[in-house]
Amino acid sequence: MSEAQRSKVALVTGASKGVGRGIAYGFAEAGWDVAVNYHSDLAGAEETKAVIESKGRRCVIVPGDVGVKVDVDAMFAAVIDAFGQFDCLVNNAGRQTWSSLLELSEADWDKTIKTNLKGSFLCTQAAARILKEQGRGGSIINIGSGANKQPFMNLVDYCASKGGLEQLTRVSACELGQYGIRVNCVAPGAIEIERTKEESDDYAGTWSPLTPMGRIGYPADIARSVVFLAGDGADFVTGQTLYVDGGLWTKTHWPYAT
Repeated sequence: MSEAQRSKVALVTGASKGVGRGIAYGFAEAGWDVAVNYHSDLAGAEETKAVIESKGRRCVIVPGDVGVKVDVDAMFAAVIDAFGQFDCLVNNAGRQTWSSLLELSEADWDKTIKTNLKGSFLCTQAAARILKEQGRGGSIINIGSGANKQPFMNLVDYCASKGGLEQLTRVSACELGQYGIRVNCVAPGAIEIERTKEESDDYAGTWSPLTPMGRIGYPADIARSVVFLAGDGADFVTGQTLYVDGGLWTKTHWPYAT
């Protein structure tokens, strides 16, 4: 099979719901086969898989805690066993703790750093080793946040992890470029998913007025950007963070705004 005919394979971590699920759907709609990772929500992962297969693409579910190396190794082994190849990793799995700095527990700090930052490191390392061995290059995409650069009060662990992810993206891109492996970050704005809808009785009404484009975002908005960065059209783009936020994290506090 020629390179042009070969179906590409993406692994999306934390794809049982929310943004990860949307990204998995986006890959399937673009003609990719997809490996869906989950940690605790098997039912959600099975729902994601069913929709992907309804789109005519192959899908495999790969369970595992991204912050545990033995789980990560098993995940990637399962992907190769199922598809015989691998082309793109999306580091989406994440968590956060709503707590002030003074009240944040060590246990919650450790859980968030383990999942969001250590997990991205372990998966990036495992993916890059496979991509290097395959010799065809590939793509790694980290899912960041406005917290890559903006301090969100009461989300101390999350901000620290996403700030670290920004630098992990850059240093990984610099080290892996020699193998044709590109590493980028997509940083969403206010995206309506199961978790964020619990933050407010009117999530859209809260965030739309703050967003220059006047609306909230949806998982499909993130998916389109991820699929672009994974594809051939972005084959000279690496080390970058793309803010998919309707301008939310660009806008500053300015007292003379009309």
